[in-house]
Amino acid sequence: MRPFRIRVPASSANIGPGFDSMGLALNLYLTLDISASDKWEIEQHSPHLPELVRTDDHFIVQIARDIASRWRQELSACKMAVRSDIPLARGLGSSASAIVAGIELADQACGLSLTREQKLTLATEIEGHPDNVAPALMGGFVISTATERMIDWVQLPVPGVDVVVYIPDDGLETKAARNVLPDTYTRERAASASAVSNVLIASLASGDFQMAGRMMERDLFHEPYRKDMIPHYDNIRSEAKKSGAYGTVISGSGPTMMSFAPKGKGEAILHYCKDLLPNYQIALLQIDHEGVVVK
Repeated sequence: MRPFRIRVPASSANIGPGFDSMGLALNLYLTLDISASDKWEIEQHSPHLPELVRTDDHFIVQIARDIASRWRQELSACKMAVRSDIPLARGLGSSASAIVAGIELADQACGLSLTREQKLTLATEIEGHPDNVAPALMGGFVISTATERMIDWVQLPVPGVDVVVYIPDDGLETKAARNVLPDTYTRERAASASAVSNVLIASLASGDFQMAGRMMERDLFHEPYRKDMIPHYDNIRSEAKKSGAYGTVISGSGPTMMSFAPKGKGEAILHYCKDLLPNYQIALLQIDHEGVVVK
């Protein structure tokens, strides 16, 4: 087996009203350097990665072995060096990137020749929905939906924006963020929430980012129920808007928040908000347009 590298971007899901269907790839990365070995050797080079106890417990290895077994293959031992810029339990798609990395590891190491559609189907089955795994695979801004038979997705160009993320020290488990959501919505609320989502997509497609920012902040599906779990939710939204952001949303299920801003404006927002949120990691990011890359 020749040495190879797998690089998977972070992702942010929901983007306000796009609950469980919209996702965006961002330029933070999970990177695996793989080479042949007669026994498993795993090196982890990031504080963002969980403690490694045993090879059999490593999430990426578990995914890769599962995928290989579905094609009646056995994943050979490898030397794997893992690096990650993606913080855990912060709403930036760390589990989705690991799932995509595991599928690519199996595909490359076992010569499965999986199609992009097969990878997306497998990743969605493991993750539960495609909103994070689709942009991690495809890159860019992806709108997707899963049915019993297939996964439909559209990649929508979103040029000319800066992305500012506000990452608190403490994480938030997805299960806890899910538990605060209602089991059902009234027909009136569902119709209003869907209308907001539709206008968001139309405004992004037409390049009206002022309108898109307003729609991002009018979500009715999940943000009203989760905002009390997100530190400084209202303050971040209002201060980012004052300093020039189009709109600010919860990234995934939180607790990270994310602002969209005019190109070139993100740096000013970052410096302004750093003074207001001294205990936050605030970063200016760009949209990743490549998705997973294997070299």
